[in-house]
Amino acid sequence: MNSITVFAPATVANVACGFDIFGFAVDNPGDQIILTTSDEPGVRITDIIGDEGRLPREASRNTAGIAIQTYLKHINRTDLGLDIVLHKQMPLGSGLGSSAASAVAGVFAVNELLGQPLTTMKLLPFAMEGERIACGSAHADNVAPSLLGGFVVVRSYQPLDVIRIETPANLFCTLVHPDIEVNTKDARFILKNEVSLKNTITQMGNVAGLIAGLMTPDYDLISRSLVDVIIEPVRAILIPEFNEVKQAALDNGALGCSISGSGPSMFALSRDAQTAEQVGSAMQQAFLSVGITSEAYVSKINRQGPKVLAGEKVNVS
Repeated sequence: MNSITVFAPATVANVACGFDIFGFAVDNPGDQIILTTSDEPGVRITDIIGDEGRLPREASRNTAGIAIQTYLKHINRTDLGLDIVLHKQMPLGSGLGSSAASAVAGVFAVNELLGQPLTTMKLLPFAMEGERIACGSAHADNVAPSLLGGFVVVRSYQPLDVIRIETPANLFCTLVHPDIEVNTKDARFILKNEVSLKNTITQMGNVAGLIAGLMTPDYDLISRSLVDVIIEPVRAILIPEFNEVKQAALDNGALGCSISGSGPSMFALSRDAQTAEQVGSAMQQAFLSVGITSEAYVSKINRQGPKVLAGEKVNVS
């Protein structure tokens, strides 16, 4: 038997003004997958740890399972036998890209196990199929940064065009996950189908400003651009004490603060680790003031993406 263990990182999608087009990876949390070859053809999920029994054990209905199945079909290796053990190390419905991390870990692991027949970038469409299973839409703003690492821009879906951009070396992210859950489908359902020209222009300016600020780097420009006038005002109602938590982050030195993905997690960006830690404590205290406990994570932007923790490449013929 040959096996491989892979970790794939959580992600922050949207990044305030960049709904469905921006995302970046963080060091922690993330999901871990153990993939083992088997003499019996087919993809099987033998165990899922940390999901409290909530995720499908049928491979074709699981984000990691379907990503692997789609990949194997593409390379004409559906004859292979693979057993999956998935360790969920972040909450479901958290806004941290939980489903994306599982899909990325799965497809990255099988590609490594088989000796990298495809480049990492070419794995992206298979990971996106995991997102289609999870929320009904094969969006890339979580799977792309989890797979590629760093900060990514999804310029287009038809054709798929994803760009990875450089970010300041000392930029730190604070993630705070309150112990509540927001369903991604519900968070999309409440969004408006149309927005005003005024808000569109404002949002476009912030999108351009954020990219320029990250690449320059210009921390003040980053701060001025981390403003969402379209999505955040609608989704904020799903997160108790949202305004108070955001203000706590800003009062403690954050460059900006907004919703991570569809929520309820919130993120903040800071100039250094000490500020990021202080911001996290303030955000947690604001949630706790109304009786909501939370978990906080602080890291730089993860530039690596998934990584092999154990295992070896094999020649499966």
